[in-house]
Amino acid sequence: MREVLIAVDITKHRKSLGNTQGSMLWRSIKKTKYLQMMLIPALIWYIIFCYGPMYGVIIAFKNFNMRLGIMKSPFVGFDNFERFLTHPYTWRLLRNTVLLSFYQIIFAFPVPIIFALMLNEVRHQKYKKLVQTVSYLPNFISSVAVVGMIVMMLSPSSGFVNKVLVSWFGVEPIYFMTEQRWFRPIYILSGIWQSTGWNAIIYLAALSAIDQQLYEAATIDGAGRFKQIWHITLPSIKPTIVILFILSLGSMLSVGSEKIILMYSPITYEVADVISTFVYRVGLFDAQYSYSTAIGLMNSVINLILLTIANNLSRKFADFSLW
Repeated sequence: MREVLIAVDITKHRKSLGNTQGSMLWRSIKKTKYLQMMLIPALIWYIIFCYGPMYGVIIAFKNFNMRLGIMKSPFVGFDNFERFLTHPYTWRLLRNTVLLSFYQIIFAFPVPIIFALMLNEVRHQKYKKLVQTVSYLPNFISSVAVVGMIVMMLSPSSGFVNKVLVSWFGVEPIYFMTEQRWFRPIYILSGIWQSTGWNAIIYLAALSAIDQQLYEAATIDGAGRFKQIWHITLPSIKPTIVILFILSLGSMLSVGSEKIILMYSPITYEVADVISTFVYRVGLFDAQYSYSTAIGLMNSVINLILLTIANNLSRKFADFSLW
């Protein structure tokens, strides 16, 4: 009888706690109702342009015919998925996509962290703001302009790089944009230049939230700047680094097509062709809408699996996760 009474008391306590939390949440929402209203346009945009069209994914399981429409097109099951898995270029596409994503994580991911740490150590505020502003600017340059700059700089006849190589080192002009071995380095390095300053904003915001008293206490204890960075700064921004790393792993198969399409050519397909560019050619040029949708859906499912695995591993070993 006593155990039953205890159980009833626990149940009542949980209900009262739940009611209290619910009322607190409602009061919080009511208190910030005008801020909540600012989310309405964004929610409407997502519903109309992101969630609304999602029903069209079913054409991945059909032989889509524009005259018949989505619902009346013949159902073919997993034929489009099997077609992609047996395509002769499938493994080449997967290899190039994974390699480009892997190189971005290995070489590009740490650069904004290092840049933010270096910028955080600058004490001259005007110089610091100038460097920040200059580093942000490449992010606002369109991919078309960036690739145009790359082509001009690497031109074998008039490019600055080849002129330096020929005049200083006496080597023959290199056709960077048509040689397969140069595509990946050019893609990764130009991406680092374009995104480092912008990506560092998140880390700079995390660095600004660190309690300055920790540095003062470390200075009193005789710790130098390097030890302060290692024992205070990096552990303080560790959650931010882990979350962004998880998101990077979750988008390994989502290499953007815009820049690659502008950079590659049939000569460099062997190292440059990725899943997104293949979907672009198949879907828009060949009008194989069901096939391209199936590839995109498979790509999204794999990304979701990778994101879930990375999140679980992070929660297990680093005590930080997205959910």
